[in-house]
This record gives sequence, structure tokens and C-alpha cells, in this order.
Amino acid sequence: MTDPTSVAAVRALARASRLLERASGELNLAHYRVLSAIASGDERASWVAARLALGKPTISAAVDSLSQRGLITRTPTAEDQRVAVLRLTAKGRAALDGVETEMVARLQDLLARTPGGENLLDSLVWLGKAIDDRLAGKRHQFAEKNRSGR
Repeated sequence: MTDPTSVAAVRALARASRLLERASGELNLAHYRVLSAIASGDERASWVAARLALGKPTISAAVDSLSQRGLITRTPTAEDQRVAVLRLTAKGRAALDGVETEMVARLQDLLARTPGGENLLDSLVWLGKAIDDRLAGKRHQFAEKNRSGR
């Protein structure tokens, strides 16, 4: 049987995700994640896909939509015209900043209602790092598998 405390934690994370999505206003959560990955330095769609563990079609659709809305630009690289560098526009930066301001306000409200809220905030940051580490490990395994031809 699954640990009830772990189940309660998973359910809380799912509800927190929904609360943050409601705070994202004009952006859906998937578009927010793409914008935040680009703002964090992931300049290519393949890097964004790897960081977010999303498929190429999902990333392509998000990049197309964000580009059409004027939130990002796509510029071909000099080395390979098939590869585009992704950058936030001023409008994209403003949208990201606005959404994150609202999300942080909602998170701070929840933390204020939680015993040890500051510790929880630190734990959430560590959780994000653990997710990144897990994804990096999976990418490494995938790359090794492809190199060996298995």
C-alpha cells in the first residue's frame, strides 16, 4: 500500500500546480514553462524540450504560438540554418514578469499559512534541483544508449 502521507503530498502538489496555473493569466502553464526555460538560458527548442521533458511536437507548437503572440523571437544560427535561437521579446519579458509576480504572491500566501513556510520554500527550491538532476540523468542514459546503438 502507498504511504498516505506521500499520497497527500502528491495531491497537494497537483493542487498547487492548478493554483499557479490560475495565476498565469494570459499564459497557460505550458507556455509559462517554455518562457521561463528560455529566460533561464535555454536558447534552442531542443534544449527547452530536454529541460521540460516534453516532445518535439509539443515544443514546436508552443514556440509557434509564443512567436505569433510576439513573446519570443526565433533567429536562425549562423552555423546551422535549421536551428533557431529563441529569445524573449520585451513583451515576452513583461508577460513572464507579470505572471511570476502573481504566482509568487499566491505562493507567499500559501507559505504564510504553512507551519515552517520558509523551510518549505527552501525545500521547493531543492525539489526543483532534484527534478533537474533526474532529467539530466535520463538525458545522459538516452545519449549513452544512442551512442552504443542499442
